[in-house]
Amino acid sequence: MKHSRRWAIWHEVQRLFLLLLGVVISALAFSLFQVPFNLAAGGVTGIGIIVAHFTGFSASLFYFIANVPLLILGWFMLGGWRFLYRTVIAVVVFTVVTEYASAVLPAYLAQWPITDNMLLSAIYAGLVGGVGGGLIFGAGGTLGGTAIVGRIIQERTGMPLSQIYLFVDGAIVITAGFVFGWESALYAYLTLLLSGLATDYVLEGPSRTRTATIITTQPDAMIAAILAQLGRGVSYWQVYGGYTHEARTVVLCTIYRQQLGELKRVVSEVDGSAFVTIGMTQQAMGEGFLDIRRSVG
Repeated sequence: MKHSRRWAIWHEVQRLFLLLLGVVISALAFSLFQVPFNLAAGGVTGIGIIVAHFTGFSASLFYFIANVPLLILGWFMLGGWRFLYRTVIAVVVFTVVTEYASAVLPAYLAQWPITDNMLLSAIYAGLVGGVGGGLIFGAGGTLGGTAIVGRIIQERTGMPLSQIYLFVDGAIVITAGFVFGWESALYAYLTLLLSGLATDYVLEGPSRTRTATIITTQPDAMIAAILAQLGRGVSYWQVYGGYTHEARTVVLCTIYRQQLGELKRVVSEVDGSAFVTIGMTQQAMGEGFLDIRRSVG
C-alpha cells in the first residue's frame, strides 16, 4: 500500500514537471516567434495578438483574463477540479512567463536577434510550440482557451475535436488575415499545421514497432521459430479461406522495426507459401515493450 502510494506521488511529480516544462517551452515559442510577427495561429493567444494590435493591451494578460470565464465554465461542464487543476496551473504559468518574456526579451533580442525572417518564425513557432503542447497534453493538462471550448462542444454534440479546432482556430486565423494581411494568415496556418504535427509526434513518438499477420499451414513450426529466433510472443487462431474453404492458422506478432527483415527471413524459411501482411504500429505496451504504467498520462 505504501509502495503504491509512493509510486503514485512520484508519478504525479513527474507529470507536473513535464507540464511546467511544456508550458515554459510554449510560452517562449509564443513570445519569441509569434508575438513579434503577429502570427495569430488560432486559440485565445491568437485573439490576444489581434486585441493587442488594436488596443496595445498585453496579449498574455488578455489570454489570462479570457481564460477565467472559460475555466469557470469548464469547472461546471467538464468535471470540476480533477479535470481543470493542471489547466489552471498551465494558464497561470504561461501568463507569468510570457509577461516576463515581453519585459525582458526585447533588450536581449536587440543585441542578439534570433531572426527577422517571418517564414522561419512561423516554422519554429509551430515546431517549438508543438513540442511544448505535446508535453502539456502528455501530462494531462491544456493551455485552456479553445481546448476548453472544444471539449464542451464535443461532449454536447459528439463532433470530433479535430473538426472543432479546425473551425474555431480557422476562424481566428481568417480574422487575423483581415487585420494583418493574408500573407500573415498563410504563415499562421503553417504554424498551426506544424504545431499539430509536432504535438502528435511528442505524444505518440516515432513508430518503432510493426505488427505482422501471418497466415500459414505450418503454425507450430512458425510459432516455434518466431519465439526462438526473434524472442517475441505470438497469438494465433484458426481461420478458413473464403475461396478454398481450407483451414489455415493466423499468427499475430508485434516486433521492433529493426526486426522486420529477420521476421521475413524466418517466415520464408518455415513456410514459403505463407501470406503475410505487415502494419505500422504507433505504440506497443506490455511485456517486451513499453511498461504500460509509464505510458499513463
